[in-house]
Order: sequence, then C-alpha cells, then structure tokens
Amino acid sequence: MSQPTLLVADDHPLFRAAMLHVLRERFTQYATLEAASAAAVSSTLQAHPQVELVLLDLTMPGVRGFSTLLHVRGEYPHIPVAIISSNDHPRVIRRAQQFGAAGFIPKSASGQDIADAVAAVLDGGSWFPPMAAERSQADADLAARLAQLTPQQFRVLLCLADGLLNKQIAHELGLAENTVKVHVTAILKKLGCYTRTQAAVLVKSLENDQEA
Repeated sequence: MSQPTLLVADDHPLFRAAMLHVLRERFTQYATLEAASAAAVSSTLQAHPQVELVLLDLTMPGVRGFSTLLHVRGEYPHIPVAIISSNDHPRVIRRAQQFGAAGFIPKSASGQDIADAVAAVLDGGSWFPPMAAERSQADADLAARLAQLTPQQFRVLLCLADGLLNKQIAHELGLAENTVKVHVTAILKKLGCYTRTQAAVLVKSLENDQEA
C-alpha cells in the first residue's frame, strides 16, 4: 500500500521548504509532495491517490482566488484542504471556511501552530484562527450554486471566465465542441445565469478582494 502523503502547494520555494520541514519533523509516517501551480496540483493529485491532505496557497500561478479550493473539493471530496495564506483578513478566513476548506493557516503562524492545524485536519476536524467576520449569506449561496457543477463543468466555467470561446475550450480540455456547448448550457442553468458574462462575474467574485 502506498504511504499516506501530504501535498504542499505554494509557489514560494522558501516557504514551501519551511512547511515541508515542519511536516517531516512532526508527521514522520507521511510522505510529502510539493506543487508550485494550480496545474501542478491537479496533475499531482491525479498521479498520487494516496494524498490525504492538501495545503493550498491562494496566490499561486493559475489560482483564481478560491477557484482551486472549489475545484479540488469537487474533484476529490474525500481529500481535506487547508488554506495557507499571508492574507489572514477575517473575511478571507471566513470565505475559505464557507467554500469548503477544513482549515486556514496564516503564513505568520509558528511551526507549532502549523503542526497543530495539520494534526487537527488529519484527525477529521478543522482548524481556523479566531474570526471576527460574520458568515456571508451571499458566499453561502454562491458555494451552494457552484457545488451543483460537476468537476468537468467547473473546468469549463473557469475557461469561460478567461473569455475563451467554445472552440478554444474544446481544444483546452480535449472535448468535442458540441460537448462544451452542452456543458455551458448546463452551467448557466445551474448558476442561474443568462449569459457567459454573468457566469464569469461569479468566478471573479471568488477572488480575494480583501487586504490583509
């Protein structure tokens, strides 16, 4: 049986190395992997089904706010995701929680706090810093609407948000153009949108607009 594994997804080599050091010292029974982009997260999870926790930065290349969190949660619902971020604004922490994160670890956290957070999530619990932000009904509604999408539909939605045409999306995702049209119709219906532009605006709202 493959060794259970922790995936650190962050594009800063020094911080990634620091995280890996903490994990290897505290969680000796786990192997570790690293990724520096959203694309690398996807390919790593596909290649390594033994991953049991993703530690995910919000500002890597290819990451659009909380889109990668939602994508991983949709495609791999059995794998918990803990956000690691230098932006620990209460609103950002609350949004991470509402969009399905099992934890939120500020990059300013001590090694002990990082280890405690990871341990809590691996034990099936959660770990978040104290939050002053109120739960947002708008975010709850958005999360519920996005949760209706299949993983493939979510990938198509992200392409829509980048302004790609159906033909371009088909090429990007290796799909038939007619299949893309079917997905787009389903996406708009599930999200309650009338146009591609409205759907793109929803994706835009996943981005972090709060200053730390």
